Amino acid sequence: MLDDTLKAQLQQYLALLRQPIRLISSLDDSETGVDMKALLETIVSLSDKVSLDTSGDDARKPSFVVAREGQNTGVRFAGLPLGHEFTSLVLALLWTGGHPPKVEQDVIDSIKMLDGDFNFEVYMSLSCHNCPDVVQALSLMAIVNPKVKTVVIEGGAFQAEVEARQIMAVPMVFLNGQVFGSGRMTVEEIVAKLDTKAGEREAAKLSAKDPFDVLIVGGGPAGAAAAVYAARKGIRVGVAAERFGGQTNDTMAIENYISVLETDGPKFAAALEAQVRHYEVDIMNLQRADKIIPASQPGGLIEVQMANGASLKARSVILSTGARWRNVNVPGEAEFKNKGVAYCPHCDGPLFKGKRTAVIGGGNSGIEAAIDLAGIVAHVTVFEFADQLKADAVLVSKLKSLPNVTIHTHAQTTEITGADGKVNGIRYKDRTTSDDHWVELEGVFVQIGLVPNTEFLKGTLDLSKFGEIVVDAKGHTNVPGVFAAGDCTTVPFKQIVIAAGDGAKAALSAFDHLIRLPALPEAGIATPVPAEAV
Repeated sequence: MLDDTLKAQLQQYLALLRQPIRLISSLDDSETGVDMKALLETIVSLSDKVSLDTSGDDARKPSFVVAREGQNTGVRFAGLPLGHEFTSLVLALLWTGGHPPKVEQDVIDSIKMLDGDFNFEVYMSLSCHNCPDVVQALSLMAIVNPKVKTVVIEGGAFQAEVEARQIMAVPMVFLNGQVFGSGRMTVEEIVAKLDTKAGEREAAKLSAKDPFDVLIVGGGPAGAAAAVYAARKGIRVGVAAERFGGQTNDTMAIENYISVLETDGPKFAAALEAQVRHYEVDIMNLQRADKIIPASQPGGLIEVQMANGASLKARSVILSTGARWRNVNVPGEAEFKNKGVAYCPHCDGPLFKGKRTAVIGGGNSGIEAAIDLAGIVAHVTVFEFADQLKADAVLVSKLKSLPNVTIHTHAQTTEITGADGKVNGIRYKDRTTSDDHWVELEGVFVQIGLVPNTEFLKGTLDLSKFGEIVVDAKGHTNVPGVFAAGDCTTVPFKQIVIAAGDGAKAALSAFDHLIRLPALPEAGIATPVPAEAV
């Protein structure tokens, strides 16, 4: 099951085990069951601290539990945790064996405080790059708190369950038999949903923080670059981010970031956060801005109010809130979200294996999605509103070479239809003839661009007709001391490398702004270090 390189790496990791663990298997004669047995035997052969117990009789077969020696419960994996989930398996082994997780202690304490019966089931696919975050979060919770039970289910091995529960997007999480959430979630987000008072405690903690010299709202490439450039000036910097890494977390392949030949989104996002933490920036995750209140006087404090009730203050603010996928906004889209309507072909494409799907959007993201899906599904239909596909010629040529693809231009999607709780087709109007058509299918992937996350700024900052923050060449907004960078601004071409450059530029502009303001010692903020001293 594992090649020699993976075996060698796994053996090195298993050497970190501090206490014995055992793998309790519940196997069957299926191909997956045979492969699982081979995988478990390989793991056992690599460490004398791991033993195998084949007496398990769980209803889900094949599956196995990672448990501490002398215990029968732990994290259960139903199906093979390979592909993107191999790391999740390794971490479950290490954490169960006493190796400390790289998680803040207050998060561990919050997990331990949870009281109740929490039985989680998380469905994942081996090609889903968002799934490991959820799998690892729920695995950690089960290892830290015995009141939390976690089962990780590989959808391909348990297709009957997937069909019965109408799971058409991963990761999909059930708690005590009811839908708990879908999509990427961090351990902090999950704990916050379970602990209703966590938000209040976090808000009080944030509000008690001293004012920042530079407060960055948003943690994508623009926010991360701004944080690094600002922190290197020796000033007090904070980042309030709803999701560090932003959209890059949902990007499968990154091949155009200069000096990085190839990486994937989650790795890139993790590298962004690691570099920002290296400069001891105060990172405040899971924080969504709700309102900004400009300073009442030059050099005064700008206030940023957060959705959880917290209030942060700073002498300058950089807005890098990014953007999100644009909805097609037709009947059926919201109703059938995660029931056939999806936005991530890399994550959810495998769930539509052998089925008929559609992609709405003929730009690069839409055509890339269609090409990706064509290798998995039975058929892909592309709907483009304009008279021709807008993607790069090389992508269009590749798409047209595929035998299981149909392209409709001049096509206005009017409805996503469904029956029995899931998608069964698309209605569209031919804009040249005004004729209405219906295409029968099981999945719809929406790929029609982005919407800036700027709704909370209406009435405070100048926004374009598209909702983008209006900035000048140096990242200034119309409000003194407030700067902006990245996909939420009017800067053209929404690309990672451009957002990072804009973030750096905004940080330099913010610093230039600060050194020209009168110092306000009474505000508790240090005077910035002169540029020539850095």
